[in-house]
Amino acid sequence: MARQKGIIKLKGTIGDITFYKSKDGYIAREKGGIDASRIATDPAFQRTRENGSEFGRAGKAGKVLRLALRSVLINSADSKMVSRLTTQMVKVIQADVTSARGLRNVIDGEAELLSGFDFNINGKLGTILYAPYTATIDRLTGDLTINIAPFVPINMIAAPSGTTHYKIISAGAEIDFEAETFTGSNSETALLPWNTVLTAAIQHTNPITPASTKPLFLALGIEFYQEINGQMYPLKSGASNPLSLVQVSGV
Repeated sequence: MARQKGIIKLKGTIGDITFYKSKDGYIAREKGGIDASRIATDPAFQRTRENGSEFGRAGKAGKVLRLALRSVLINSADSKMVSRLTTQMVKVIQADVTSARGLRNVIDGEAELLSGFDFNINGKLGTILYAPYTATIDRLTGDLTINIAPFVPINMIAAPSGTTHYKIISAGAEIDFEAETFTGSNSETALLPWNTVLTAAIQHTNPITPASTKPLFLALGIEFYQEINGQMYPLKSGASNPLSLVQVSGV
């Protein structure tokens, strides 16, 4: 694979070279590859089929997780988040030590490997929110809780340029990866001023099914705003709006 340079950018195929535009720019690569029917039936490609099956399963699992958190994720993701999440889901599946290759899955894997995943690589929660917090998953009650002690916003939140206000957001999700279904809830504070005044304590409780036997996920993030003439406008620069999985509980 090579990048195209020069004034004229090509799209299409010339001889054995395919030209196209991707997120990384204009690309040129040589045509080729193995016939799909051979990959599907040839014993020599058994490992390829197994890897493909698990990669597909990881992609579906990532999609369900994204849908479950959509209410807080919609303004808090970078352009390559989907591929990064799929890569991490593959690791979760590969941690399954009970199923055969090609049949490994999220349920029997280690969903906890997703803990700490940042949905916005350009604005990581750990480099923006410095106020201490606790994240708790109580399976018995079904409460997924965030607690943040009082803090001074300017000292404890590294806000992007132009910020006048912010809000803390969180969400809890219960996911059935086999059925590709989920339940969840989310919470948010009011718009709070980014200033030197000590905040009140913040508590979010995101309820899901009590005594659940499914994987549970708790996400925490921040959204930033700018006030202009009494109107609030969301800031959507690449460095803003962190969202991270701060607690994960597998089955």
